[in-house]
Amino acid sequence: MKFRAAWQILFLSIFAGYMLIWVMLPTKTYKTIWTPKLNEHLNSTYFREQGRNLLLFSFPIMLIAALGCLYLHIQKKSNSGRGSFNYLRRPAVVMAPIGIVTVLELMFAAMFISLLIWSLANYLYVSFGSLRMQAGVKVWQSKFRSVSLRLGYIGNTCMAFLFFPVTRGSSILPLMGLTSESSIKYHIWIGHVSTVLFVAHSVGFVIYWGAMSHEMSQMLEWSSTYLSNLAGVIAIVMLMAIWATSFARVRRKMFELFFYVHHLYIPYLVFYMFHVGVAYLCMILPGIFLFIIDRYLRFLVSKRRTRLVSSRLLSNRTMELTFAKSPGLEYNPTSTLFVHVPSVCKLQWHPFTIISSSNLETDKLSVVIKSQGNWTEKLYQQLSTSPDHLQVSTEGPYEPASFHFLSRESLVMISGGSGITPFISIIREIISMSTESGRKVPKILLVAAFKTTADLTMLDLLLPLSGIPTDISKLQIQIEAYVTQEHERPHEEYSKNQIQTKGFKTNPLDSPISAVLGKNGWLWLGAIISSSFFMFLLLLGFVTRYQIYPVEHRKKNYHYSYKILWDMFLVCASIFVATSAVFLWQKRKLSVDQKQIKNVDFHTPTTMSPSSWLSPSDRELESLPCQSLVQSTTVHYGARPDLKRILLDCKGSDIGVLASGPTSIRQKVAKICASGSSKNLYFESMSFTW
Repeated sequence: MKFRAAWQILFLSIFAGYMLIWVMLPTKTYKTIWTPKLNEHLNSTYFREQGRNLLLFSFPIMLIAALGCLYLHIQKKSNSGRGSFNYLRRPAVVMAPIGIVTVLELMFAAMFISLLIWSLANYLYVSFGSLRMQAGVKVWQSKFRSVSLRLGYIGNTCMAFLFFPVTRGSSILPLMGLTSESSIKYHIWIGHVSTVLFVAHSVGFVIYWGAMSHEMSQMLEWSSTYLSNLAGVIAIVMLMAIWATSFARVRRKMFELFFYVHHLYIPYLVFYMFHVGVAYLCMILPGIFLFIIDRYLRFLVSKRRTRLVSSRLLSNRTMELTFAKSPGLEYNPTSTLFVHVPSVCKLQWHPFTIISSSNLETDKLSVVIKSQGNWTEKLYQQLSTSPDHLQVSTEGPYEPASFHFLSRESLVMISGGSGITPFISIIREIISMSTESGRKVPKILLVAAFKTTADLTMLDLLLPLSGIPTDISKLQIQIEAYVTQEHERPHEEYSKNQIQTKGFKTNPLDSPISAVLGKNGWLWLGAIISSSFFMFLLLLGFVTRYQIYPVEHRKKNYHYSYKILWDMFLVCASIFVATSAVFLWQKRKLSVDQKQIKNVDFHTPTTMSPSSWLSPSDRELESLPCQSLVQSTTVHYGARPDLKRILLDCKGSDIGVLASGPTSIRQKVAKICASGSSKNLYFESMSFTW
């Protein structure tokens, strides 16, 4: 415990110092006192104007990222402990469009907004005190230009934090108890704020150049001695396209449009960097640097073809895909796997919740996919035609930052429709826990709302096809299933629907799912981060000293944009070299194990009748675990669950409440748990909207 506390104090100290620099940056003290002294010591012939910002803004975060990998490697077996600061994780705000915001998130949001306001106020205070007047321009017009310029500075502050939430293999997010999946909303929030600031910055300069100084030609200038205005114009046009297609309504109805337009972020970043210059690039470098490492690792993994063992098609057009995995690959409940099927779409990857337990199924991994969009509908049609083989690539699994809810006294899991999928993995994990001698497991109440009787077949996935313990008597589970759009039990033929189960032939090019960097993945990621950043600094110093400095030392101009090109090239080259070396080393070590697993023959039945959740007497139950679950299930027709009554009737002092599915259900549960009458309820939302 002391060891863990020491690490946390170290991380907190470094991060506090990093944030202090951001707080001081817009002040007069930083400009008039700190900057001259820092430039004197840091702006050497090896780094020139980048030296100060590399030390103050890049190095602290890269140090946290590298040390964080070491810490996570040491602590990887202790994540199942009880979560701390339960009060701070309670819902504080539940409303559209921001969704469910906890007390902790509200505190951080307030501090971030305060930083932006503080920065803008100080930037304006300092700039108004030293206005540079141009001929024919009035004082208020110069102030207008200054405000427009400083809005861009504040947008750059947002850019420094924009890419951390979407770095899936991040070592920073787990230190804060977050995952990329749970942090997508932060990326959305920061993206909206930064876009508004950049649009205001751009509109302000259009007004200034067009109506005040009459210099609209400035918009097309690409200076060789300073930043490029034209690059800024190109960047803002791309940003507007990205922004327009990123709103929830557009994203959900036209996902393909959102997906492809969002990839404009690559040229957008290039032109953005041309516009802000090398000094400001160093301020936002850590987030981009870590994102590129993660993105390149994902690219390397995407080239692997994964062995698909079998598929199950349920009567409600839901698919279960089962893949082969390395026995050494372990993952936690509610983990996520990204799936790519080239025959459906050559570019799109989609995240799905893993429903299997690595303790119950040591050589298999399963995900559930509901057919409710273009991509999933095409996949369902292909699986329905009974192909002998389907080429699939996977990426992950990505684990949750914490699964401390397994140590609760009892769990209430509330789902709507396909939102039951994360709970399947939790129940399977608890089944595995219940077989361990002396292991105490939480009581389970599963409240699942479905539209039709066909959707009840989702409950068949609670148990895997193989690896079920025969004795699950320690499992205390109650299932309340609600069929909302049917008012009575259907005719007998509904209970005779079969689940189509299909096994796939092996292919020599396919391989089982395995950890991208092996068992010691965090250590190898730390090696990639530290070695690539060190390589970047070394190469940057060499290029600056022997390529850029000699030109500037002769009082000649070294093209400003060429410096940006050097930075971008050296960042990418350093990352590609370090990441490729580690990846190829790990690939050689994994090849032997994968060859052994490729030759394993997985037995899969061709068809399988579902457990009848209509009545235990409707079919002959084939196993004791199946009997136990069916007998613990009550099906309600033509009704919706009274969530308030169910939750407030729960007895106990330590009840974990998990909600998954439609936004309305999650927000309703969050409001009940946030009320003063439910202090024994500890809420966790499971949202899987990307």
